[in-house]
Amino acid sequence: MKQYINPDLSKTFNSKSPEVQKLINTTLYILERFGIPLEGSSRRLERMAISFLACGGIKEIADFKSIKDFDSHYSLKTREIIEFVNKYFNESISSGSYDDIRRKDLKLLTLSGIVVQSSPNSATNDSTRGYSINPIYSNLVKQFGLDNWEQLVQEKLKNVVSINEQLKRHRNLQKIKTTLPSGIEISFSIGEHNILQKAIIEEFLPRFGHDSEVLYVGDTSDKYLFLNKEKLEELNFFNISHEELPDIIAYSKSNNWLYLIEAVYSSGPISEIRLLQLKKITDKCKAQIVFITAFMNKPKFRQFIGDIAWETEVWIADNPDHLVHFNGDKFLGPYIKQT
Repeated sequence: MKQYINPDLSKTFNSKSPEVQKLINTTLYILERFGIPLEGSSRRLERMAISFLACGGIKEIADFKSIKDFDSHYSLKTREIIEFVNKYFNESISSGSYDDIRRKDLKLLTLSGIVVQSSPNSATNDSTRGYSINPIYSNLVKQFGLDNWEQLVQEKLKNVVSINEQLKRHRNLQKIKTTLPSGIEISFSIGEHNILQKAIIEEFLPRFGHDSEVLYVGDTSDKYLFLNKEKLEELNFFNISHEELPDIIAYSKSNNWLYLIEAVYSSGPISEIRLLQLKKITDKCKAQIVFITAFMNKPKFRQFIGDIAWETEVWIADNPDHLVHFNGDKFLGPYIKQT
């Protein structure tokens, strides 16, 4: 079974007996099959697991067979949950932190309906309200260990939209979708920086990209949102794992131009130092390089104008038909390397 908690990342988990550690990891396995996303810190996962166990009156793995639930009129108030985990799971949680049980430890479990409230219509801060295991899920816990247990879970919960799926849908709704010139659709995470990247792909490249194809796009939450590694290697581009990657890389085959584009929202224009870095790591590239800094609007451009390097270009999204050329001898194009 997967080890969900690394003992090195949680002192409290490391201090527990091997039996309790196994119980917690098994509980997290069960909760994951119930559709709970296990994305928190090791300590947060540990606290969620032991709070679930307390709500079911479970002290050891053998207790899964006799888990208590709402139908058995068993429930614990938040302070009682603290007392339970302190007594049976070698915890020392302060009784004054009872509100963390409701707001943090049981949050996903109650939202998903795995844990239910003994008095759902009571006030949020009602100290008499207890928490119980939903009988639908307690019955599945009782059958844990059967060879076909995962199949039983899938069949029983086939009509239940898990909290994990609900959160995924919410995240997808928050995505910024755009289509690359090749027709491939990608989705940025929400944010001003990525709105600008969408504009670069949809507005800058059709105007000034000379039928270019996008070879790389980074995202604030995914450094390699899109990557055509083979084409970059063919152009003898520098190691794609390099930390100095620009935000967007595009290639015009007709001109043999490689566009290195920085999308600037709060930092990161192509300054003189940045230009030297990019020139150094693209020294052996077979294509000629065009360096571009993109801004969302003129006020943002004015904020960074003193940092822009010569022999680079500037594009401003709210004036998409124009470029600012930081040199007087030519318009958009690569600058031949000095020998």
